[in-house]
This record gives sequence, C-alpha cells and structure tokens, in this order.
Amino acid sequence: MDRNVAIIGAGVSGLTCGIVFAEHGYRTAIFAKETGRQTTSGAAAAIWFPYHVEPAERVIPLALDSYQMLLDLARFPESGVSIIESRQFLRTGEIEIPDWAIPLGASAIPSEVENGAAGGAATWTGRPEAERMGSERIKSRRAGFNVSPRDPSTPPARAGSAHDEHCFASGFSLRVPLMDTTIYLDYLTARFGKASGEIHANVRFKKLEDVDAKFDLVIDCAGIGARELVNDPDLEPHRGQVAIVPKIESLSAAIVCDEAPLMYAIPRANDCVFGGTNEISDNLMADRETTSRILAECGRVLNIDKPTVFAERVGLRPFRRSGIRLERDRLRDGRTVIHNYGHGGAGFTLSWGCAREVLEVAVSSW
Repeated sequence: MDRNVAIIGAGVSGLTCGIVFAEHGYRTAIFAKETGRQTTSGAAAAIWFPYHVEPAERVIPLALDSYQMLLDLARFPESGVSIIESRQFLRTGEIEIPDWAIPLGASAIPSEVENGAAGGAATWTGRPEAERMGSERIKSRRAGFNVSPRDPSTPPARAGSAHDEHCFASGFSLRVPLMDTTIYLDYLTARFGKASGEIHANVRFKKLEDVDAKFDLVIDCAGIGARELVNDPDLEPHRGQVAIVPKIESLSAAIVCDEAPLMYAIPRANDCVFGGTNEISDNLMADRETTSRILAECGRVLNIDKPTVFAERVGLRPFRRSGIRLERDRLRDGRTVIHNYGHGGAGFTLSWGCAREVLEVAVSSW
C-alpha cells in the first residue's frame, strides 16, 4: 500500500504494531534507542494478566483480544508462547475472581485439606489439580495454605512443619498465555523482518516532528519515553526488578501475589523469573538488597533453598494516571500520529488488542 508508517519504540507494543501494519502491506519502519530484549519488555515476566493498568472498562476488551491472538500463537513453539496455569493469591482476606476471568475458566483454589487434623494446611506441589492423598479431601475455600513445589514425600529444607506460617489466605487459578521474552521478542523481530519491516536502532527523537517527513503516519509506542517525547506529565515510571534463576523442575504454574510484598515466580522454558517490585522510580540499576528480598520471599513461598541468580533485570512500567492513551492526534506539521502507550504492567497483555485498534484508527483516518 502507498503509505509509509514510522513506529517509535521497539518493545512489545512497537514490534506488535509493526507486524500488524507490515503484514497488511504498509511500508513500516521502527525507530528506537533500544530494541527487543534490551527494552523494558525484556525485563517483564510477560504472563497474560491486566496488571496495574487503567481504566478496566477500556483495557479488558483489549486484553481479551490479545488473549485470543496469543492462544493461536501458542500452537507454534517457535513463538515462545505457551499456556500455563496462573495462580493469583492474597495473603489476607477472600480473593475476588474478576468477572472477565470467569468465562476464561477461572476457579477458586481450595485452601484446606481435611485429613484428621483440624486446620491442617494443604501443600501444593506444582501440579494443576488439587491433591487428594489417602482420606484427604478438599474442605473449603477458607484461609490457610502453603505453596510448595516439592514432592510431599521429600522432606523440604525448611518448610512443612507446624511452625511454618501460612503463605496465603485465598486464591484463584486461570490458564493464560505466557510469553518467554528470551524467545518471544526475537520471534516478533523476525516476523516483522519477514514482512519487510525495518528496524533502526540507536535512534532517539526529541520530538515526533523529527521523524522523516516521508512517513505519512507516526505511531507513538515509546512507553515511558513518551513522558518527554510528547510531554505527558501523567506518565509515571513504576520500577520493576526481577531475578532470573534456574528452572524449578517441579514448578509448573505461575505463582503471583499482588499484595505487599509483591511476589511472583514465573516458570519459563529454561529458567524462572522471580519478582518483584512496583515503586515510583526511574532508577534502572539493579539493587542487591532488593534481589535478596525477592529471593527470600519467593524461597519462603515455594519452600526452596536460595537459588543461584543468573541475572538481575530492571524495567520501568509506563503507568499513566489517567489511563492508557490510544488515540489519534495531529503533529504540528499536519501529519497524523496515533499514540499507543501507558500500558503499565500489561504491555504484553494488551499488545495485540492495541495494535489492531491502532490499525483501525489509522485506516479510518485515510
């Protein structure tokens, strides 16, 4: 098609937009200082869930659109997308299953096992099904259970005794797409290139009007960079730090607790992501004390010894106080720009839904 499209940003949002436009026949180029795994997207746990993004009525349809696209991609191992059970927990109180999650098969996680001892805590071994051994049976959804990836017949290093505190009060499970960023971002880059897309790295614009005039359309997927690029004071850098540790063979489900202290353990093909943090900061340096806290909390929840740390990663979630920005605007030189940023902790979760809507907005303006 006789249109030139420039995309600013080469994280998951920019790459996905690039694919959608290039595969529809538009001459598409991506410009970014960093690309793929070097971006904030490379530090993400990248499990599908509309986390830390607003407003719900706007983002849930986009997330569900992405969900369906990612289910299709999971049929191709080379994409790095798989389907995994995600277990969402609270440390106190009764968790509420979101309305949108129920049609996707979300269900409450039973929390007590009655085996002759009142109040006995159930130990989860990483298998999707609730365990029933001997005369044990699921009792209720009430508070009080530990999470452990160990085989119950193997004595844990420091867990399982009556002295252990219960980790969580309630939870629900849901099967969702997981994008292994070590594979998925490279897959997106290669797919974009196959569609004749071009990526120009080490490029930084001070303003969108600096994009070459040959581009009819500019798409702003700059993430936290849009704070300066388009002077958006609503954008806040919400810092996330993770530790990449060896794969835990018996951990087959993601464990997530949004309640302070934020904790998640995400098993991937060749390693595991432990997290995390969510604080207003633009500090991209990994903090050793933070890593130690992450390892301690994940180790406590999973009942494992302190693992080796392969790497520490830090990314800045582009949280926007007034909600995601996906809208058409005009540059001072008259060209059309479509903003697509402010995805908070849900960049991967919203990526395909947002990219498809960006295309619809663009086509309606031509």
